[in-house]
Amino acid sequence: MTIQVSPEQTASSQAANNREAYLAGLLKLAQSTEVKVSDRLLELRSQAAALLQEQTFPTTRNEEWRYTDLSPLLHVELAVGDRSLAVSAEAFQAFALPEAAESRLVFVNGVYAPELSAIANLPGTIFVGNLATLPEELKARSQNYLAKQPGAEEVFTALNTAGLSDAAIVWIPKNQEVETPIHLLFVSTASDRPILSQPRCLVVAEMGSSVTLVEDYVTVGEGAYFTNPVTEIWVEQNAQVSHTRIQRDNQTAFHIGKTAVSQARDSRYTCNAVSFGAKLSRHNLEVFQTGEQTETNLNGLTLVGGGQLGDTHSTIAYTQPHGSSRQLHKTIVDGQARAVFNGKVFVPKLAQLTDAGQLNRNLLLSPKARVDTKPQLEITADNVKCSHGATVGQIDPDEIFYLQSRGLDQASARQLLVYAFAIEIIDQIPVASVRDRLSQLVKQRAF
Repeated sequence: MTIQVSPEQTASSQAANNREAYLAGLLKLAQSTEVKVSDRLLELRSQAAALLQEQTFPTTRNEEWRYTDLSPLLHVELAVGDRSLAVSAEAFQAFALPEAAESRLVFVNGVYAPELSAIANLPGTIFVGNLATLPEELKARSQNYLAKQPGAEEVFTALNTAGLSDAAIVWIPKNQEVETPIHLLFVSTASDRPILSQPRCLVVAEMGSSVTLVEDYVTVGEGAYFTNPVTEIWVEQNAQVSHTRIQRDNQTAFHIGKTAVSQARDSRYTCNAVSFGAKLSRHNLEVFQTGEQTETNLNGLTLVGGGQLGDTHSTIAYTQPHGSSRQLHKTIVDGQARAVFNGKVFVPKLAQLTDAGQLNRNLLLSPKARVDTKPQLEITADNVKCSHGATVGQIDPDEIFYLQSRGLDQASARQLLVYAFAIEIIDQIPVASVRDRLSQLVKQRAF
């Protein structure tokens, strides 16, 4: 019996082989670090590697990746970042925050840089540092948190864990309020040799504590690279975490990030996520409300132009009654760029009296700009207050005409309207210098 295979089937099979070979290469690259790790980390790495070997490299045939084609990444030959490569003080100063001058952690290509970090202005009762310097008591307790969030089997999360050798750690003890913002700065050094960087971050806010975090991804140099960060945040009973996440990689980078949050009873979590950079970026934001009377606020802004693609996938999963959430995600799309938003809210039968609202607003600035939006509610509880919606539109010519009648030229009027659209999200950020810098970035962008 002879089976004939069409050229299309042959090409498809070859593409599948290429994807699997690339994923296997990423795993080998992730585990090639020479840093000595503990038996516990070795166990986590082995478990993640086993999970990864059961996964396939995502394609647009996967529902979760339907609108985001990762095939450009397959053409980038990656290497391990140079662990000895330093960032000059002059380059670093462009990213430093005055409010966090003595409360920052800096990682270069995923490796802790103590010479650029400063934590002198923080209370001695809290721990801010890397995994290697974590006190023994907290190191033992960290086993209950590190790599324990749901979704560990997701392909890029598993890849990060499979190469886990160090992490940024922020540990706020019971009833401790930290007034100074903590700046977590992750620097990628781009060059002619594309690198794989996999930052890891663990935040534990114990019962009754409060902290403000700025998680910041930046670039020094030109050239392609792939950043695959994972941040796990545990907000325990009656604790509060304000989290600002900024992605401003260079225009040739690839960035696929995960933020996984677990909220206990009476906790409050706010995320302000702003994405400006990368050729292709994706942020998977997953919030699990595990206790009653939890409050979640998600604010997002994606600004892409040229041939960029910016993807945001968010999940809010309720498990208990009396939870609430508010989500507003905005995108500004110019040139031939593409934005993707998929926001899921799960309300099971146990989560009665849930109050959830979700809105995605999209502004298209050119005829070839594109947005794919999919707000999604799945509700099986019968006593809830939930809403969702999405809008896609262009700048109103009447608004341009009105501003021109007040003395502005057409370009300035257009710029002002785009700025007004974006500033609603930026104004939610609690750190003044971050608000100012992001506002300037929006003003400087040519639309």
